[in-house]
Amino acid sequence: MSRPPEQKKEPSVLYRRNPQLNKNGELVHLLSVEGLPADILRQVLDTAENFVSVNDREVKKVPLLRGRSVFNLFFENSTRTRTTFEIAAKRLSADVINLDIARSSASKGESLLDTIANLSAMAADIFVVRHSESGAPYLIAKHVAPHVHVINAGDGRHSHPTQGLLDMFTIRHYKKDFSNLTVAIVGDVLHSRVARSDIHGLTTLGAAEVRVVGPKTLVPADLAQMGVRVCHNLKEGIRDCDVIIMLRLQNERMSGALLPSAQEYFMSYGLTREMLQLAKPDAIVMHPGPINRGVEIASEVVDGTQSVILPQVTFGIAVRMAVMSLVAGNESN
Repeated sequence: MSRPPEQKKEPSVLYRRNPQLNKNGELVHLLSVEGLPADILRQVLDTAENFVSVNDREVKKVPLLRGRSVFNLFFENSTRTRTTFEIAAKRLSADVINLDIARSSASKGESLLDTIANLSAMAADIFVVRHSESGAPYLIAKHVAPHVHVINAGDGRHSHPTQGLLDMFTIRHYKKDFSNLTVAIVGDVLHSRVARSDIHGLTTLGAAEVRVVGPKTLVPADLAQMGVRVCHNLKEGIRDCDVIIMLRLQNERMSGALLPSAQEYFMSYGLTREMLQLAKPDAIVMHPGPINRGVEIASEVVDGTQSVILPQVTFGIAVRMAVMSLVAGNESN
């Protein structure tokens, strides 16, 4: 799929259009991959590259956020994302505060903005926010002081930018260049904020073709407008692919009978060893987790030689370190 050459916009234009950037075009919040220029995405990936080696040190720390406070504000349950953010912040030498939302003032009726105002009064520097409502991190970013930064750790069905960025990092690590890649995103795209972040990341970084694969009930009708090829047949969708990103069936977000059963879904859209043979021999298999073995992907594929699912988790720490270090280095005004 041919793409027009990227038009480089002046920083002031980017600032007016994108609340994630300051007037110099620098990243001050990470709210969505959508709308970020390719230069910013590559800056995050290049910065993360420098942090990967921290994992191999005896003392896994750098002093970049010493004296800063990072508040993990998770209004939705999460283990992998919250833990990797906590590890990333601690490796940057930040003070990390994990809020128990179930017992917080929000559960007693306090508004989101009042909660943020009170936490800001406790000298917060970075808020990492996961929320069930799309747009909640944007609302917070509009009401914090210029020295406070907001990172979206997943909002509703809208966006999961650090997952999208760590997926881009993983793809670049194994495939080096995006320009010749065919990437398939398979599964419950309708409810997936990861899929949207991946699509924006892949198209911005110049992937040759992005395919979205799934049943009609789980693939939004307007996705073709995002520059992707929509496939409702798994064989067609993954044939000759370089990268396959499998998505979890998000039953907790579904209303009504969108699928006959998990077993029938696996028969039609589950990635098995036999099905994987349709992709290129050196294709990599990814999954944002948590994994439902035997529902969207077979155990033999999860544990197989083409799976890079565990490296994704490791790279996620470096990417989140990169994001926090970059936003903390820039003022919002």
